[in-house]
Amino acid sequence: MEQREHLTTSRSAAEAALLSRTPPVITPGHTFNSVTDTISHVVLTKRTPLGWFLGFFIAFVLLMILNMTIGNLLLTGIGIWGNNIPVGWAFDIINFVWWIGIGHAGTLISAILLLFRQQWRTSINRFAEAMTLFAVACAAMFPLLHTGRPWLAVYWLFPYPNTMGLWPQFRSPLIWDVFAVSTYGTVSALFWFAGLVPDLATLRDRAKSPIAQRIYGAAALGWRGSAKHWQRYETAYLLLAGISTPLVLSVHSVVSFDFAVSVLPGWHATIFPPYFVAGAIFSGIGMVFTIAIPLRKAFKLEHYITLNDLDAAAKLCLFTSCVVGLAYLTEFQVAWMSGNKYEQDYFWNRVFGQWAWAAWIMLICNMVLPMSLWSQKLRRNPKWLFILSLFINLGMWFERFVIVVPSLSHEFEPWQWGTYRPTWVDYGILLGSFGWFFMWFLLFIKQLPVMAMAEIKEVLLPRLKVQFNHSHDLPEGIDFPDETGKVH
Repeated sequence: MEQREHLTTSRSAAEAALLSRTPPVITPGHTFNSVTDTISHVVLTKRTPLGWFLGFFIAFVLLMILNMTIGNLLLTGIGIWGNNIPVGWAFDIINFVWWIGIGHAGTLISAILLLFRQQWRTSINRFAEAMTLFAVACAAMFPLLHTGRPWLAVYWLFPYPNTMGLWPQFRSPLIWDVFAVSTYGTVSALFWFAGLVPDLATLRDRAKSPIAQRIYGAAALGWRGSAKHWQRYETAYLLLAGISTPLVLSVHSVVSFDFAVSVLPGWHATIFPPYFVAGAIFSGIGMVFTIAIPLRKAFKLEHYITLNDLDAAAKLCLFTSCVVGLAYLTEFQVAWMSGNKYEQDYFWNRVFGQWAWAAWIMLICNMVLPMSLWSQKLRRNPKWLFILSLFINLGMWFERFVIVVPSLSHEFEPWQWGTYRPTWVDYGILLGSFGWFFMWFLLFIKQLPVMAMAEIKEVLLPRLKVQFNHSHDLPEGIDFPDETGKVH
């Protein structure tokens, strides 16, 4: 008996020592009840911060601009864009690639960091997953608009038997995009919904409105929190995480094939798949900061999205910035060592010629400014992280601009060279896509739990157990099951 007590005491001491060296994911002093109260209060309370209404008004105005510009585009045709010959791809493809990249951080934080058991993800994974879905919805809009007549998409693009024998060109990377992005969006939606189920049941039990109880109850799929439910939930969640993990690498690699399989200078490069994946994660982390920092301030979630969480995300941001910067330098080295005059002239023109202003915005925002994150003080400074995230979003958009426009405007023969000037319709659709994105995100904040309550409690449990083992004073509202499954 004494030996068993000694082993128990030694194990609890070891647990306490390990947890003392691990930065807390949420600030100490919280219990299961306080986690549920704080996060569900954001959804179930009738008091909404004024900033939410202001943000929704701005998003709604931008959405109306989107509707106006798209309506004008459909009535008139894509000739009102700035696209021309030779720049046949411009804002539509730039925005498509940029929005797809924004969604990558959600899948990375949710799936890959879950498999690696990184606890800091639990504070930001829910809204990062939602960000993925809304970013994919924005991205899917641009290829359809690029066709000029989207109402004919089913007739011309879908593979169905027809008397004319017309089939999509499956050797085209644009068709590969369709399969990659649709698979990515479907799996991301399933992964997001699977993680929501326990929290939807919590809202069902706490909602006072009968209508809300019925809606949350139907969405919770009859969740009761039994051991069998939890076992099936964990299995499905890990399975979807395993399926999502290769999607992080494959989706943007397939998107990069739009450029890499061509023969244009600046595009025909085997470095593009890893280069695009790293850039997508980098831009996605930037958007996570853009959303997380105002969110934690507006809804007083500083105890849950802590400085330790921001510090860990900033380290990931710094790493991907270094990878992207290495890719930029590798492109110049390959062009210099290739001996190909067209390739060398293209990169010289990119940095010191016609498009130098865009290239230097890209380099400063994506390579120079993120180097500030080597400083721990700045990694833990929310104001600087928010400002830096805006520069990252800007720099990554210009990265896509620099990839698309200069290659098309500076081809092999001088008589093929041209320029590109976007019109007000191009700018209107770009700004309107932000309205479309943030409108859905703001509605998500008020209708669904913005943080994963069940996953935060899983992270909180070991610390509460160690605290209980030392103090023998069970916090109010906390029940711990023993090895046999009994609750004490």
